[in-house]
Amino acid sequence: MNFEGLRQRLATLPGIWRNLTPRTQWVLAALFILIVATLVWYARSVETGATRFKTEAVTRGDIEQTVTALGSLQPKDYVDVGAQASGELKIVHVQIGDHVNKGDLLAEIDPTVYESTVAADKAKVRDLEAQIKRQEAQLALSSIQNRRNQGLLKINAISKDAADTSAATVKQDQASLDSLKAQLDQANSTLQGDEANLSYTKIYAPMSGTVTSQTTLQGQTLNNRQTAPTILQIADLSTMTVKAQVAEADVGKLKVGMPVYFTTLGMPDRKWRSTVRQILPTPETVNDVILYNALIDVANADHALMTSMTAQVFFLLGEAKNVPIVPVAALRPAKSGEAGAYRVMVMDGGRPTPRDVKIGLMNRITAEVVSGLKEGDIVVTGTESASGTRKAGSGGGRAPTL
Repeated sequence: MNFEGLRQRLATLPGIWRNLTPRTQWVLAALFILIVATLVWYARSVETGATRFKTEAVTRGDIEQTVTALGSLQPKDYVDVGAQASGELKIVHVQIGDHVNKGDLLAEIDPTVYESTVAADKAKVRDLEAQIKRQEAQLALSSIQNRRNQGLLKINAISKDAADTSAATVKQDQASLDSLKAQLDQANSTLQGDEANLSYTKIYAPMSGTVTSQTTLQGQTLNNRQTAPTILQIADLSTMTVKAQVAEADVGKLKVGMPVYFTTLGMPDRKWRSTVRQILPTPETVNDVILYNALIDVANADHALMTSMTAQVFFLLGEAKNVPIVPVAALRPAKSGEAGAYRVMVMDGGRPTPRDVKIGLMNRITAEVVSGLKEGDIVVTGTESASGTRKAGSGGGRAPTL
């Protein structure tokens, strides 16, 4: 059909068409032919069911099967340095970030009250020591008198009552001496306790490490009667611990000693590797989600890891190096239901052909091919129709969920 023939046929139509100019008739005829051609092309495309397959090749590579979790970093060994004495925090000798050694003087509390108490205790001790000396002299005198009276009694020079009285006096003086010695022991004990309290006004480092925080400022008043006030924290930053929160569904896959690595937000390209030290048995509930804490220790010689950093943790369930791998999107479960058995569609002569394969390790993106496929095989990962509508999965099936 040409434009002139179409125009002449349309010219036989009554009404409006006859009233149109030849130029307008030519334009409308061309538009009609274009519409008809488009409809014919679309109809033929639909009839042939034109479908394009999305494919990928089986390649060699490394694969890891992991459990992921978020965690935070804390020093493995640290101590909150508190005060056992009450009073004004007179001076703090260190600042946050300073390195201290065990036994270094960290801070001092006003010792005035404790010094006066110790002075009073020492005076009490000296007084009791003087009383004991006096009582010892009295005992010595009464003993001499008693021996004399006992000799006189043998020759009937004194009455028996006088002799008995002198003997009783010796016993009384001995008891008084024993009482004073007991009071002296009590006074010495009180003195030792008050000297200990005085020594608590000077606070020394219980371990070597870095001062990581200071909660009490110089000049503040400390009161240890209710709770022991914390002044600062010292931590050994050479070894850090990751406290990773693992979901209830994944914690059963973990075990002590299994390999693990993690990255941080600030250094996503650097991996720190270690093993699981402990899995705490008591969970935490966060927004109605049960989470278990796994502890991972890691060396931090360069101090690149810092307190409270966020860590993306990967617990390594298995890994394989330089093995054939296939996209997970190409897999669908096999009818046999056997563990590791899947079916894929392999392109053979331009047509997809089903094939059973055996899969090993698997993550959310790729899977290890144990048998059934070789490097270079082209597998179908989905379809894309001529209209551009994409169908996910392989052969209409769903990719397995890990």
